[in-house]
Amino acid sequence: MQIVQSQRKGERVTQKIIRHVGMAYDEDELNKLKLLAQSIRMKLQTGAQQFLFKPEEIVKLGETKKQYQDSDYLVNVKNLLEEQRLISGIHDVYGKLFRNLGYEKVISRPGRNKMAVRIFSDIVLARIANPASKMASVDMLEEDFGLTIDLDKVYRMMDKLDAAALERLKKITYQNSLNLLGSNIEVIFYDATTIYFESFSEDELKRNGFSKDCKHNQPQILLALMVTSDGLPLDYEIFSGDTYEGHTLIPALSKIRKKYQIDKIVLVADSAMCTQDNMAALEREGFEYIVGARLKKVTNKLKDKILDHNHYQEISPGYQIACFYDGNRQLVVSHSNKRAQKDASDREKAITKLKKKLAKSSSPKQHLSNSGYRKYLKVEGESTLLLDEEKVASESVWDGLHGVITNAKLSSEEILARYNDLWKVEAAFRVTKHDLKVRPVFHWKPRRIAAHIAICFTSYALVKHLEYRVRLCYRKMSMEKIRQLLLRVQTSILFDKEKRIRYGLPSKMKKEARRIYDAVGIKRSTTPYIIEKCKM
Repeated sequence: MQIVQSQRKGERVTQKIIRHVGMAYDEDELNKLKLLAQSIRMKLQTGAQQFLFKPEEIVKLGETKKQYQDSDYLVNVKNLLEEQRLISGIHDVYGKLFRNLGYEKVISRPGRNKMAVRIFSDIVLARIANPASKMASVDMLEEDFGLTIDLDKVYRMMDKLDAAALERLKKITYQNSLNLLGSNIEVIFYDATTIYFESFSEDELKRNGFSKDCKHNQPQILLALMVTSDGLPLDYEIFSGDTYEGHTLIPALSKIRKKYQIDKIVLVADSAMCTQDNMAALEREGFEYIVGARLKKVTNKLKDKILDHNHYQEISPGYQIACFYDGNRQLVVSHSNKRAQKDASDREKAITKLKKKLAKSSSPKQHLSNSGYRKYLKVEGESTLLLDEEKVASESVWDGLHGVITNAKLSSEEILARYNDLWKVEAAFRVTKHDLKVRPVFHWKPRRIAAHIAICFTSYALVKHLEYRVRLCYRKMSMEKIRQLLLRVQTSILFDKEKRIRYGLPSKMKKEARRIYDAVGIKRSTTPYIIEKCKM
């Protein structure tokens, strides 16, 4: 698609290509290119005006009581030109939250590094609005928010996010979560995940290892995240990509306890952390824990007890609990009829697929590499694979069973309730990985990698704090719902060509968007206002 300028000379019309916009391969891409072309054409018609007013500053101008003559507000609509339409909602709400939560103090000497602080804020908010690379974020900020930032300055800002700045970021985040909850934080939910790079070269931080994203040939880092039962962030740690996630537990917890002087910590983690070494180390260090148990790996004697339904007590229809003790450790096993039905259904689907595959080919190479199928297979002779019916039957006795092992002095119901909240840390990783797109990472230097993770962590902290406030003040609303509502809160910049006056015209707000503004204490008027009077 191209922007063409037509000129008439007498009877002759000439056309000149002044901008090539791009190429579309389908109808959707064509519509997007048309919108982009319209925006570029508008900028060309208005002389590519660079605005001095940032989104939140435009709102402040609308709230000022500066006196203008009544005639300044009388306009001829034909003389008005829309110079730009800025997204106001993200900077209004998240910008205020960024300042109120103290993230302006992350970079050292904020008074002297005002530009770096400002860029840090804008890049964090850009990741919330539409996560992308730093280069794409800079382009988006100019196109949709009226903010012009030099990409080199973004990288210089990232270099200011040094080890001391990252520690301030973590302490500020922990204190903000503590302030919201209004009490000591004792229960910490912990999980770790891998973040891969668009690279194939390793260093001391980026290492090949077991990848949860199935990117085994690409280097990665291991990110450990700690959150509250409400999903509010507390802290995070970065480990080299070849670190086993179970080995991250004790260093991370010891560090957070020392840093924040916490007397008691109850760890909640999944079965990946449930190793004898980890549990013994947690007990030595004085930590309480509630971790997922691998029931099929316990002793045969204990297996017999777990599978004996006479040990279970019905808590509610279709839901039973049994407790087994081993010294100071307690194994709580639950059986759910709904979970049993799901387990049976999942297994049946897997076996149906496997039978179809075996009918086509019984070659071991095609099936033994799949761990989901391998457990249901047996080898006959030297190279023939068959379905192991005995194995299928032995698997079915575990349907509906789930175990949790703990040393905490809590009731069985409390233990299971705490463990069931573990999905919140898993949801936190879904937000950071998918909504905020922490991966893939396009930085190579360790300090830039650390800065990138810090930007994503700050974005996540703002998202969760706003989500929490909106739920308390109004109703539960997802991050994506909030984001979409704020993206629609815009301000049109109108210019009167005759009077040489620039006006701000705020968009109409939905009721839900106004509730979000109320949650952070912002009163936004939709009355048009004068931004500036230009010289004639």
